[in-house]
Amino acid sequence: MNRTSPADPPRWAVWAAYAVPLCVLPSAVWRLTLLVTEDAATGWYMILLSVLSMGLALSTLGLVHDWGRRLPHWVPRLGGRPIPARPVVLVALIGGSALVAICVYLLLNSRFHVVQRGWVGIGRDEPAHPTPTWEVLRYYAPMAAWGPLVIAVAVDHARRVAALRRRSG
Repeated sequence: MNRTSPADPPRWAVWAAYAVPLCVLPSAVWRLTLLVTEDAATGWYMILLSVLSMGLALSTLGLVHDWGRRLPHWVPRLGGRPIPARPVVLVALIGGSALVAICVYLLLNSRFHVVQRGWVGIGRDEPAHPTPTWEVLRYYAPMAAWGPLVIAVAVDHARRVAALRRRSG
């Protein structure tokens, strides 16, 4: 992809945006495979969590594509209108920062055991889950890159939008 205008994202930003869904995919698929082996009471939760996480991960692509700057024409009453960049970047930065904070918390807690057992909130009698082994963590390990990737792509998006504003006015 040759950059022809400040609106075009650099190659690294496109790769980073596409890496986000790939980082989330292993855990989403793994959770869905649990539906055939686990208690049916938690099935809705696994589906919801997988769909929500993949949907949020895929929304990162809007930061590097035109459809992320303008609502599609098929959207009733609003189609074709520009999407304000400031709230989009703010939401992406807050979301990416929250993901980084969650990962840091999980890493520190696994090392220093600040919280021994937390509220589970799903299933019958809120069972205590054992500490996950590598058999589970290998599906979640790629998600550690989710937050930093979203932050990097959002910062680039903000930079490109600011360059467009300077050029046009």
